[in-house]
Amino acid sequence: MPAKKKRLDRDGINRVVAEARSSRQKRLQGYREQALKIFPPVCARCGREFEGKRLRELTVHHKDHNHDNNPPDGSNWELLCIYCHDNEHSRYLDAEGIAAQDPGSEEQPAGIHKPFADLDKLLKNKGNDG
Repeated sequence: MPAKKKRLDRDGINRVVAEARSSRQKRLQGYREQALKIFPPVCARCGREFEGKRLRELTVHHKDHNHDNNPPDGSNWELLCIYCHDNEHSRYLDAEGIAAQDPGSEEQPAGIHKPFADLDKLLKNKGNDG
């Protein structure tokens, strides 16, 4: 009996995941289609043009990183090729990570190790030894 219950749970999970993927695809397709009607098929960063089968390499980027903010005029979107889109999100995550490490602080120095900080003391002590 437990094996049957596991199977039902797994089937239910698979169904939920499939439905979530399907609704996500429909949502993506909706604003992607709108963006492709509004904007020329050109990456807003690198300027590459896309047509035919390569048009699938052009993605919609949400400028404010909020995928639920989809104004009909496309003011929160820009078309980016998959490479520029990945780069944009990497930069965003890097900046977010830096801010999370030290929120509200001034820019930190590049390095904090000071190898010669006590050199003068060492030299004075060496002079006193001999």
